Amino acid sequence: MGWSASVRRGDLTNRQWAWFQLLLTGHQVGWPPVWTRRQVIDGIRWRTRTGAPWQDVPERYGPW
Repeated sequence: MGWSASVRRGDLTNRQWAWFQLLLTGHQVGWPPVWTRRQVIDGIRWRTRTGAPWQDVPERYGPW
């Protein structure tokens, strides 16, 4: 399942992401990323918010 451009409840809005992205400096070293930074951040936030185990994080946030 690919990353959907639509913002879901609890995910960062485009405006929030634009601000947050300013804090992420540099670039990833090594292989090309499998998922976007936004997917990773929203996935971490989803897991923290729900308290669910990593294996239960929805696929839209990338593989656990």
